[in-house]
Amino acid sequence: MIFTFARENTVDPSSLVHHHSSNTLAVVFQELHSIRERNMAGCVGLGQMIFEPILEERVFRFDCSEDDRNAAFPSISFENPKIRDTPIANPQKTPTHIPTFERVTGQQIVNIEFPPSTSFYGTGEVSGQLERTGKRVFTWNTDAWGYGAGTTSLYQSHPWILVLLPNGEAIGVLADTTRRCEIDLRKESNIKLVSSSSYPVITFGPFASPTDVLASFSRAVGKVFMPPKWALGYHQCRWSYDSDARVREIARTFREKKIPCDVIWMDIDYMDGFRCFTFDKERFPDPKSLVNDLHQSGFKAIWMLDPGIKKENGYYVYDSGSENDIWTQTADGKPYAGEVWPGPCVFPDYTQSKARLWWANLVKDFISNGVDGIWNDMNEPAVFKTVTKTMPESNIHRGDTDLGGRQNHSHYHNVYGMLMAQSTYKGMKLADEKKRPFVLTRAGFVGSQRYAATWTGDNLSTWEHLHMSIPMAIQLGLSGQPLAGPDIGGYAGNATPQLFGRWMGVGSMFPFCRGHSERDTTDHEPWSFGDECEEVCRVALQRRYRILPLIYTLFYFAHTEGIPVATPTFFADTKDLELRTHENSFMLGPLLVYASTGKDQELYEMQHKLPKGIWLDFDFEDSHPDLPALYLKGGSIIPVAPPHQHVDEATPTDDLSLLVALDEHGKAEGSLYEDDGDGYEYTKGGYLLTTYFAERKSSTVVVKVSKTEGSFTRPNRRLHVQLLLGKCAKIEAWGTDGEVLQIPIPSENEISELVLASEKRSKFRIESAKRIPESDGALGHKGTELSQTPVEMKSGDWLLKVVPWIGGRIISMQHLPSGTEWLHSRVDVNGYEEYSGVEYRSAGCSEEYSVIQRDLEQAGELESLNLEGDIGGGLILERQIYVSRKNPKLFGINSAIVARNVGAGSGGFSRLVCLRVHPMFNLLHPTESYVAFTAIGGSHHEVWPESGEQLFEGNLRPNGEWMLVDKGLGLALVNLFDIREVYKCLVHWGTGMVNLELWSEERPVAKECPLNIRHKYEVRAIP
Repeated sequence: MIFTFARENTVDPSSLVHHHSSNTLAVVFQELHSIRERNMAGCVGLGQMIFEPILEERVFRFDCSEDDRNAAFPSISFENPKIRDTPIANPQKTPTHIPTFERVTGQQIVNIEFPPSTSFYGTGEVSGQLERTGKRVFTWNTDAWGYGAGTTSLYQSHPWILVLLPNGEAIGVLADTTRRCEIDLRKESNIKLVSSSSYPVITFGPFASPTDVLASFSRAVGKVFMPPKWALGYHQCRWSYDSDARVREIARTFREKKIPCDVIWMDIDYMDGFRCFTFDKERFPDPKSLVNDLHQSGFKAIWMLDPGIKKENGYYVYDSGSENDIWTQTADGKPYAGEVWPGPCVFPDYTQSKARLWWANLVKDFISNGVDGIWNDMNEPAVFKTVTKTMPESNIHRGDTDLGGRQNHSHYHNVYGMLMAQSTYKGMKLADEKKRPFVLTRAGFVGSQRYAATWTGDNLSTWEHLHMSIPMAIQLGLSGQPLAGPDIGGYAGNATPQLFGRWMGVGSMFPFCRGHSERDTTDHEPWSFGDECEEVCRVALQRRYRILPLIYTLFYFAHTEGIPVATPTFFADTKDLELRTHENSFMLGPLLVYASTGKDQELYEMQHKLPKGIWLDFDFEDSHPDLPALYLKGGSIIPVAPPHQHVDEATPTDDLSLLVALDEHGKAEGSLYEDDGDGYEYTKGGYLLTTYFAERKSSTVVVKVSKTEGSFTRPNRRLHVQLLLGKCAKIEAWGTDGEVLQIPIPSENEISELVLASEKRSKFRIESAKRIPESDGALGHKGTELSQTPVEMKSGDWLLKVVPWIGGRIISMQHLPSGTEWLHSRVDVNGYEEYSGVEYRSAGCSEEYSVIQRDLEQAGELESLNLEGDIGGGLILERQIYVSRKNPKLFGINSAIVARNVGAGSGGFSRLVCLRVHPMFNLLHPTESYVAFTAIGGSHHEVWPESGEQLFEGNLRPNGEWMLVDKGLGLALVNLFDIREVYKCLVHWGTGMVNLELWSEERPVAKECPLNIRHKYEVRAIP
């Protein structure tokens, strides 16, 4: 039943279609759009949503009303949009959970209640914890360099939630809208979705397992493209390998050091002035020759293409696009130009089929240079020198009718990157129909997996980001995108040897495996951190190449059945509530990877939380404290290969190894998929899918082929079976693949002796391993080692992270009740800083800070952290950060410049100084954020991003408080201060951030007269 408080507008689309003319659909959509506008204009309604079954059993589409169903935009997430709009006949099931809706002033608010102890996952590319209860994200593709655990919008948008019920069953929920969507999971066991009216909600299930939900989901939104096998090897990237000589040097070093690698990447510096589809004539004069040399050494080459096309007459891409009327337009119908790497750029309107074909043909010609793969970056689309980091939402896309027709950018923003990737994928297929394209995209949407792989964007070289890389890669897989992974080692900042080695150990097990780093950082190749780290990286990548047959098989099943490649450990036991929040391990099919992701975590001193059942640990005689532990689930068989240097080095007649772990019934089963590694013969039966079966019969284990598919002839090769016993012990036997192999089983005493001996050898390997140095590698001005590990202050409403290092900055400021992270930065720049002069980045932000005192809450009236840094000339910058027990909603900062050792010749007074408080806050909703205050003189001020930088002095200063208002959150961050200490207040808007600066007076200081600024922060709800 539907309850409404306003009359609905209805239209019968059939009444609008009299003839099959070219304008028919356009007329329909124009009329439907007018209905949407009428429904949005102040219409208020609430009630249960209506539903109809679609796609298959247990899949339902929900709408607020029949009118909303008829008026919904076409689906871009569904591979076949008609499926979403076509009900199925004679469904056997009805929904178990029916959403309710409320519609107010153009926003459709949907709530779905689930039983207590329900867990939430998915939501696409998101940072932070694996289990999403308590989190809120906004689907708005954003260039989120240096994101943190609390960042609410990253590079991709997946309005999708995987729901795990207390009984282990699972449901999927998709808000099928391309517009900005709020996914609010802060209320336990409740999903709240908020987006512009109107949009359907699709539910999948309940099914017996989350795997079943994801398989059903894939039948709606499409399955991952089948990658060429070389794309599953290791990739080496940097911004930038700035010449073909440097690229050849990198390739040669990999082979000389015998570190496996398949791909080297070229970032934007290969281009001529950042012009896409061009090459720098001095640094990359002959790309074909370079690629030929790389191919001879077993490497593939991937090159970057951005959407921003330099606005320059005479540049053939710009001229061609202008001639074909390709560009995205401003609201007044002119080509939009925004600043990116080349300077002023125009942007293809990929919502038009003619633009997608135009781009595809450019890609087709580009491939002739020997390009093996293409990297689509900056395609949110990112735009410089604008607070929103993207093009105006009022820009116009003249989209195809089947995508939604002519709409403003706010409608198509989240799918811009996916449509670019689709065009790139098509161009690669046009260039060579016999090769599988490989495209990597930064921006994406539900369905991007049909065309491209992805990575988790510009992460940081920190232990926090190493830990987050596991849930982030997994969440993408749980959202339909299995071919994903992080920049190993971290993109921004300098990794330490131990951090890089540990990250490579974990990263070598991710579905997509690439090392990448930013310019102006130290080298981040596997050999860049010393011999100990190099050896760990070599072994880690050898592990990857050993299990490539398993990974390739898993991708075949992902491509054909929609089964995820990497899964959370709880997939092995969905009823184990403790496993649902476990983030130190994940699974590749039946292989469990257990890692240490904390600086002070020792893998073999941790208690390994495993699912119920039999789990047998094993290694390749390569155990190391900085490499993950490996377990195989009882009842499983996985294929293993020799550790080649690159994929093409392997041959079909190589020895095939099977690792076998029997279950409690003495049985095991597993699959191996094989084909040419590229091309499409597999779609015509040109493959071999083998199911191996093992069973214990008395004192013998029999291993045989139980089933085969495909027309490939089985290679003539040796079969090496390793029957796992646990504690890295195994029984080995050799035979011929395809023939029955019988393995004699020793007596119980003999097995116990084998296990004990193996355990001793494994323990010795671990204890005698050459450890990677723990040094942070960051030296202070006096050569002393400093710590980049944040000090956490969690008290009252706040969780703060402070780094006792260069700058002594606060790098995270999280308000716990709202889950909002108002500030997040790297350890070496931005965040909360303080200066000692009116000049930007004067002394104070680049000096060494030390923790002088830390008082815990139970020891007194407040929890506090005292830091100080020497800013030269006998001056010290002191900072006390505290949370009061009397008012835990606030936290305060008392800062001072004090004269500690000013010479007598100066009369006891220092140089001229000014205490300048410089916090850089994140804008979660840039277009809905502003600074508000009442001035001392009584005037009221709202300072919006378009106002640029403003300085307030005298009676125009805020009267003791000002606030950063976020209308999207309904919250304000309030900064309170003593007006007697603050002489100037400055607002500076940047790209996705804002500074709210407090300045003291400018004067010398002495021991008796320091400069002080004492101020506080709190969060308030706004009407």
